[in-house]
Amino acid sequence: MNPGGAEAPQTALSVSLVLFRPDLAVLRSTLRSLREALEQAQRAGVVGAARVDIVDNGSTDPAAIDSLVQDILGGVPWLAAAIRRGHGNVGYGRGHDLAIGEARGSYYLILNPDVVLEPRAIIEAARFLETHPTVGLVTPQVHNGQGGREYLCKRHPSLMVLALRGFAPSWLRRPFRRRLHHYEMRDLPADEVALGIPIASGCFMFVRRELLQRLGGFSPEYFLYFEDFDLSLRLRRLADIAYVPHVRIVHVGGYAAAKGWAHRRMFVRSAATFFRRHGWKLW
Repeated sequence: MNPGGAEAPQTALSVSLVLFRPDLAVLRSTLRSLREALEQAQRAGVVGAARVDIVDNGSTDPAAIDSLVQDILGGVPWLAAAIRRGHGNVGYGRGHDLAIGEARGSYYLILNPDVVLEPRAIIEAARFLETHPTVGLVTPQVHNGQGGREYLCKRHPSLMVLALRGFAPSWLRRPFRRRLHHYEMRDLPADEVALGIPIASGCFMFVRRELLQRLGGFSPEYFLYFEDFDLSLRLRRLADIAYVPHVRIVHVGGYAAAKGWAHRRMFVRSAATFFRRHGWKLW
């Protein structure tokens, strides 16, 4: 975005991260990897300018976040960074929407503050969209903090699958392994591009900015969880979703089952909203 109100270059990229009591060490890793990926994309001529919006829904040490953002993202002429505060904890999707509504340029990256980008992630995502005009969203190959692969492409969930995946202990999930693997699209080859992905995770969504704004961003009906599922299904009515394995990230986040009862209640509430909007599937 341009402070003077002029249209940003068509190769501009907008990025938003929503924070709520973030782990500062993890956030530091995320911002460092983001800066490196942006610098590589800028040097390659893929991104001409970039803006990063840090949407602070609630932090225990705002000054530390300010210092972190300035130290890592400050001082670069083609890179603007802004911190948004004072709106309270409006939720994950609505937090991103505060930045999405004002974005300019060709591309938009929705990014979690617990994701580390590989240096060429932005180059690969932007080049794929440039050469595939029917694709509106790129989802990456993902590994977790222990080096194992995560499966963030999804098929339409059922109530049973969500209950098992979100809350069941490992011994109870074991007999349903094939069904859970089908839901997580583990049948996709790890190193081959795949089109027609039904649902993409919100931890890294590289989207055409105009399309994202046409959709109105995330739905305000969700506070946390399933807003990315909802956005994926709405986006697929207008454009394709592609899994692009050359876009690589590390995701160190966890599941709802590991985050206590408050998160479990939010998970269940958002799941009910999702099924009401997109159809119930019991099995």
